[in-house]
Formats: sequence, C-alpha cells, structure tokens
Amino acid sequence: MLPNFAYTRPDTLKEAVKQLGSEEARLHAGGTDLLGCLRDGVFSAQKVVSISKLDALRGITKTSKGGLEIGTLTTITAVAEHPLIQSDFTALANAAGEVASPQLRNQGTLGGNICQKPRCWYYRGEFDCLRKGGDTCYAAEGENQYHCLFGSDDTCFIVHPSDTAPALTVLDAQVRIAGRWRKKTVPIDSFFVLPADDVQKETILGADDIVTEIVLPPPPAGIKSSYCKVRARRSWDFALAGIALALAFNDAKVAHARVVLSGAAPIPWRSMAAEEAIMGQELTPDIISKAATAAVKDAEPLAQNGYKVPLFKGLVEQELAKMKV
Repeated sequence: MLPNFAYTRPDTLKEAVKQLGSEEARLHAGGTDLLGCLRDGVFSAQKVVSISKLDALRGITKTSKGGLEIGTLTTITAVAEHPLIQSDFTALANAAGEVASPQLRNQGTLGGNICQKPRCWYYRGEFDCLRKGGDTCYAAEGENQYHCLFGSDDTCFIVHPSDTAPALTVLDAQVRIAGRWRKKTVPIDSFFVLPADDVQKETILGADDIVTEIVLPPPPAGIKSSYCKVRARRSWDFALAGIALALAFNDAKVAHARVVLSGAAPIPWRSMAAEEAIMGQELTPDIISKAATAAVKDAEPLAQNGYKVPLFKGLVEQELAKMKV
C-alpha cells in the first residue's frame, strides 16, 4: 500500500529543483521504480515531485558534430526505436529493447533507468541492510545467487540493474545534471558510486539534483557496438550476466575497445583487462579466449553465484566472435 504524500507538478526545471529541496522529497519521472519502492517501504516520501510537464526534457536531437542529446524523460521505447540510435549507437538500441516489458518500456524513461534503485531482495525486503542505513549486508551469507562478482569491497553485493547504463558507458556518454547550486556535465563512468565510496548511494546525485540530458559523442569511424544479456526469463527480468561492446577496427585489428559487463557489479563494470587483451589484435579464437579469461580473472564469487563466472566467460567469447571483421 502506498503511503500518503504531497504531490506537485512544477512548470519549470528551476521550480522542480526547488521542490526537491524539501525534506523527504522524491523525483517522479516515469514512476516505474519509484512507486514500487514506496509501496514496498524501501524508502519514504513526504512529497513527490513530478517532472512530467517539463517537455524540454523529452526528445532525441542530433548535434552539429554527429552526436546525440537525449532528454531524461525520453521513454525507453523511443530510445530503442530511434533510427539514428539503431544505426549509429546500436548498443543503446539493443539495451533499451531488452529492458523489462513493452508496457514498462513505454512508461519508463532513460533517466529513470540509469538511476533506478537496486533489486537485491534484502534491500527491497523487510531487512535493515547496510544500504538502508543498517549494519549488515545480508547477501554476504544469505541467498546470493544473483549478486555481484566484482566491486563489492566486501561491503554490499548488489548488482546494478540497468541495461542502458552499460551501453551508455561503452559509448562514452555524459550526464547533464541540474541542481539548486549547480549545473554540470559528468562522464557516465563517474556518475555511479561504488559501495566503498558510499554504501547508501548508487549515483552522485544530491537530493535536489535532476538528470536533464544524456549526451552521446559522435561515434568513432567504423565503430560496431552491441549489447546482450542472459536472464532467467525472456521478459520482465534483469541480467544474470550481460555485456556491452564498442569496437572499431584498423583493417582487421582492434583500434578502439570498450567492454562493460552488466549483472556483474554494483556499477556497470568496465573490464579494462578484456580491453587490453584485444587492443591492437585481430579477433582470432585465441585472442577472444584470452579476453574472456581476462574478463573474469578478478571475479570473487559468493557461495551461490559461482555459475556466473563461466556464464560471463562464455558471453564475452560469444559476443566478441560476432564482432570479428
């Protein structure tokens, strides 16, 4: 059952930011995650601030240099179906098309997808876990078959739930943020927060900050990008393991490489070891095998999620083989 809260729909971004400065105010965009969190008591809200009237935060615009600006309120469906994204930023189109169900893609927004809260059943359940201000991560010794292999710092073992965030990371996206005291743009790989830095936060956003746009730079010449995930069910499910790739080639050799794993860590997990294994190389079976081994060499499986190690290894091999020139 939803708690009682005040509800406001500001006409301007400035007013929305001001309203978010109230105690226990929560931002409402598509609402597909917010309403579930409120219903399940993950957090409370005295005020819900809807930005649905801010039409300037919708839409996809090509920049003069060949990149894209995507408003935070642009729906996941609009991202998945946009012709320029499908042709030039394929990983993002792939990832958006893999999000949840058609109904949720029609309602959910790109900004909300990268800012969504963790799906850990201890965080979402009636447990006073570390991420909710308690003193225990119950996943460490509990049911942890869906939890992380990397980046926990033995503190919190969530996995980042977004499909679009890994794709945006391999495409070197930037995030524009507006707040009461600042407007700034940050690289997306600086947007997410590891448990070691702040176990109660997933992003750098302050209480009155709003993501306004996602900015994609022009793609490198000849770049090929993709996103693939493995999940327990075909629809309405999050990644057990996933990989976003962005590669460019000089003849048959890799000249640009980004490899980011999903379902692997509390943030989209960039595998620099896998990137180093393929840079300057032809994607021969031997090189692909070495890259897959490198991608999982630092994995730290828990008692019940060791199956993810060969799953990620096989996924890396499969997707790199598809990229071969």
